[in-house]
Amino acid sequence: MACFARLIRLAIGAGALLLLVSAASPSIAQQINPTASAVKERQLLQELNRIQGRVSIPDQRSGVLEQPAGREWREFRNVTLRWIGGIAILGMLAALIIFYLRRGMVRLESGRSGRTIVRFTSFERFVHWMTATCFIILTISGLNITFGRPLLLPLIGHEAFSEWSQWAKYAHNYLSFPFTIGVVLIFLMWIAGNIPNKVDVDWVKRGGGMVGHDHPPAYRFNAGQKAIYWIVVIGGGLVAATGYELMFPFYLSGIEGMQLAQIVHSIVAMLFVAAMVAHIYIGTIGMEGAFEAMGSGTVDVNWAKEHHSLWLEEQNARTGANDARPHPAVTAAE
Repeated sequence: MACFARLIRLAIGAGALLLLVSAASPSIAQQINPTASAVKERQLLQELNRIQGRVSIPDQRSGVLEQPAGREWREFRNVTLRWIGGIAILGMLAALIIFYLRRGMVRLESGRSGRTIVRFTSFERFVHWMTATCFIILTISGLNITFGRPLLLPLIGHEAFSEWSQWAKYAHNYLSFPFTIGVVLIFLMWIAGNIPNKVDVDWVKRGGGMVGHDHPPAYRFNAGQKAIYWIVVIGGGLVAATGYELMFPFYLSGIEGMQLAQIVHSIVAMLFVAAMVAHIYIGTIGMEGAFEAMGSGTVDVNWAKEHHSLWLEEQNARTGANDARPHPAVTAAE
């Protein structure tokens, strides 16, 4: 019995000692077992310099004040992102300037016929310009977040920069909603005409009418316009989804997820802006008659014949060639 009693006391003592050791161990030991074979040194280092407190709101993830991935995110935001944006946007501008100096505007080789055909309806043009206007404001206000402090702040001073940045933030947040609606409407309106086909392959092989004086046939949207369409739909969808995750923090993820969302949001936005610079170039000074399609909604028949001959044939077969009406004379304002 005495021997059995000593065993009982020894077991109780060992258990008490184990409880004391567990209570005195740091919280990291409860999260990661440093003796486990699967634990890597990087996993242990990632738990260093983490500051996490208690919060009174239901979402306890907002209690993380500092975490190791934040230093990598800050390096990306302050250094890497600026390089990505600068190379993408300035590189596109430089390429377009060189191209314009060498090629010039793509002119109508057959001249204007004096007859026009409807290319886009009023509703299509409204959706386009609503989305485009929001996009331009979102671009300016978004670039201010990345480049405003090093470029604009020294020029206008702290007070003016603070006021401008606050209004830019409001514009960026609220105009994201009509922009997203516009992207959805663009997807629904033009999806049928933007499915790639064999005609697009031939169009690309022949330079799309931008190289030399060749005018490959195309339907309502050529391969270049289809590329812009999918950039708007996919790129716009990504920036919208990630932007709303940032606008409503901690609803979908913690700090780490929001940092990833910001990285995706900013990279896609920079590439999106670069692509839209090329789109704006083609629609304005790059091609004669192109702006009229979204300006008045009509294009000259010769323009349609040179750039979208298959679409023109479809329209003539559907409505008759006589529907291409003379363009009304422009009366000078008195």
